Amino acid sequence: MADQYARSGDDIRPTEIPAIRWDEPPEGPVLVLLDQTRLPAEEVELVCTDAPALVEAIRSLAVRGAPLLGIAGAYGVALAAARGFDVEDAAEALGGARPTAVNLAVGVRRARAAHRAELGRTGDQKQAAEAALAAARALHREDAEASSRMAAHGLALLDELLPGGGHRVLTHCNTGALVSGGEGTAFAVALAAHRSGRLRRLWVDETRPLLQGARLTAYEAARSGMAYTLLTDNAAGSLFAAGEVDAVLVGADRIAADGSVANKVGTYPLAVLARYHHVPFIVVAPVTTVDPDTPDGASIEVEQRAGHEVTEITAPQAPMAGAEAGGGIVVAPLGTQAYNPAFDVTPPELVTAIVTEEGAVSPVTADALAELCDRSRQVTI
Repeated sequence: MADQYARSGDDIRPTEIPAIRWDEPPEGPVLVLLDQTRLPAEEVELVCTDAPALVEAIRSLAVRGAPLLGIAGAYGVALAAARGFDVEDAAEALGGARPTAVNLAVGVRRARAAHRAELGRTGDQKQAAEAALAAARALHREDAEASSRMAAHGLALLDELLPGGGHRVLTHCNTGALVSGGEGTAFAVALAAHRSGRLRRLWVDETRPLLQGARLTAYEAARSGMAYTLLTDNAAGSLFAAGEVDAVLVGADRIAADGSVANKVGTYPLAVLARYHHVPFIVVAPVTTVDPDTPDGASIEVEQRAGHEVTEITAPQAPMAGAEAGGGIVVAPLGTQAYNPAFDVTPPELVTAIVTEEGAVSPVTADALAELCDRSRQVTI
């Protein structure tokens, strides 16, 4: 079996470039992103000087992943304020850039609320901009801390469900440091298992159509020295049937009040397979991903993306002479219509546990989630 074996010695950082950072060059503040559309071919930074540039980066998936989108949204509001643009307009544009990911709206609201409060208190635009930036930086720090706590809770749950170690974990999409202020969500749990010598194998779904698993999770796993194997999405069933999966670890872009989980399309079939094969299906996400205003899975707005992502195969977007940016190799007849939802929704009865920085919920019920959210708010207060 072709795979990547774990290396001995200290772990290597997934990337030397942070996924997101605030910078203040002489010409004015900017938000700097690691352009994830260019990975793994090259590590290139993308500089955003205003909210429209950040909105485009979000829509093009140059920056992506639920927790990181929340951080980006908050910084985007701060950027608009610091550069003297209309903060309300920027907040509206940013909040609607990707409708399924609730963390984006949460981050935008948090920075906008800080800006409004300071502006109302002092009437000073500069102080209001500083308040928005402070809110964004606080969210960034909190997410890093949450990532570490999720990893600890998730590893404890894995050890409880699968005593003895030697975990063989299947994951989908990308949930590591590229989507977080810290080391990620689901990937952070697998990384903790690796560091403690309890990860036998990380199975990495390639994650069609944009290959976030092949391009990004495999990239992070390789840089971290993890034992991993890449598989096509439709090979997961044979892997379960062969008894090669001990647990499934995935992230989430929105969790409804009843425990329904919206995540990268292809997650729901994994939950069905896991249930049939009696394998734990574990969702790892910060509490901010739980949306009490969305009552159930049917109420989650699922983003529909362009059909060319399915009808073409797109390589990492390294610039090429004479090539149109974002163009791909056509694999379907001209004019073929494509169904391309970015996410699917997994019902709570298929979820073994939801792991957050405040602990795990199992079984997954509306009451248990509400109690978790209440506890989180009390801790914050």
